[in-house]
Amino acid sequence: METRRLGKTGMMVSVIGFGASEIGYQNVAPRTVETLLNSALDAGLNVIDTAACYDASEELIGRAIGHRRNEYYLLTKCGHAKGLTAREWTPGIVAMSLARSLKRMRTDYVDLLQFHSCDAETLRDDALIAALARTREQGLARAIGYSGDGPAALAAIALGVFDTLQISVNLADQEALERALPEAAARDMGVIAKRPIANAAWLQSRWSIPEYGRPYRRRLRKLDYPALRGDRAATIGAALRFTLAAPGVHTAIIGTTRPSRWEENAALLKAGPMPAGEFAAIRARWREVAGDDWVGLR
Repeated sequence: METRRLGKTGMMVSVIGFGASEIGYQNVAPRTVETLLNSALDAGLNVIDTAACYDASEELIGRAIGHRRNEYYLLTKCGHAKGLTAREWTPGIVAMSLARSLKRMRTDYVDLLQFHSCDAETLRDDALIAALARTREQGLARAIGYSGDGPAALAAIALGVFDTLQISVNLADQEALERALPEAAARDMGVIAKRPIANAAWLQSRWSIPEYGRPYRRRLRKLDYPALRGDRAATIGAALRFTLAAPGVHTAIIGTTRPSRWEENAALLKAGPMPAGEFAAIRARWREVAGDDWVGLR
């Protein structure tokens, strides 16, 4: 699998990473997770991204592949926008959350510790930023980053203290391409694309799609990309290749509960990079159709 340098971190990351929210939130059986994650590593994937708030996700990762710790980069997050107000984000949360995550994942360090979608106001707390930086100084985290979208992501980039940015980038969510990614590239930040296939919203009915994916479905109906008119594999491949063609993106994290999905995803990339002309046509269509309220989604 292709690897890319994750900005100033120097980590050589696989272009596809594993997003572990689903295995936690959907209460996937430990044996299934073992098969899923070991097959992902065997397929060449070396990025595992999780968060303290993803229910049992961290414990499942530690149990399934803790014995293969030197084969992958382990990314996690502390805090959560839906659970904490700006006042509740404190330096103590950083240390407490990381200590718990390390125990859960059966490791003594993470490769990346990220703030989880806190707002721009919270990012102005110098003590909080210092607490995150301290984990890097102590060797508990090799790098530090921010995960989020919109104005808060721009504020995080402008601070100049984060090594990485995790942000939504896909066919239905291109705000970051015009604003955040150029600024991140100028600072040599590693960029992790979340929601890289737009939750495959074009393949789902309005009745079955989760609420958080409905804005993408509405946008894609208006955008009506020719690339999404084929069969399932071809359209998912096009969506993934678009995200990976975005300037500045280093890895795209995809969640799944199906062990066979990794070989399928790797096969989608065998078609090679998206041609520049096709990428430009998608970008042009976005600029033609996108409304002012088509902002990055968390």
